[in-house]
Amino acid sequence: MRITKHNDKVKVHYTGKLTDGTIFDSSFEREPLMVEIGAGELIVGFEKALLGMTEGEKKEIHLPPQEAYGEHLKDLVKVVERKYFPKDLVPQEGMQLQLGENEETTIVTLAKVTPEHITLDANHPLAGKTLTFEIQLVEIV
Repeated sequence: MRITKHNDKVKVHYTGKLTDGTIFDSSFEREPLMVEIGAGELIVGFEKALLGMTEGEKKEIHLPPQEAYGEHLKDLVKVVERKYFPKDLVPQEGMQLQLGENEETTIVTLAKVTPEHITLDANHPLAGKTLTFEIQLVEIV
């Protein structure tokens, strides 16, 4: 029976949950995710969990922020005066915007909207959160 190692290409199904049980993503309703272990395509903890698995194996992992999307960094949160945004933009909390041009773009989430200011958060939406993944290794390609 083959076990996974670095540089293996694998197909995997997963369900990602927050600590309160809320599902934030799942591949079970679509094609399995195909990745190369060690290529940096996944968050660190998920990739480490795939090492040593066999085809058909299932496991549940719990990842602290350091092994997932990192800590929530206050330096990536900025309050900007609303006058700097286009007049036709109807900002709503939770909305995401892409700022910048060409390769120099950043995705930000509108964390707070007031009549005078908009708080932009450039952290990944799952930064600072402990995540649980149910993983099934479908195939070693």
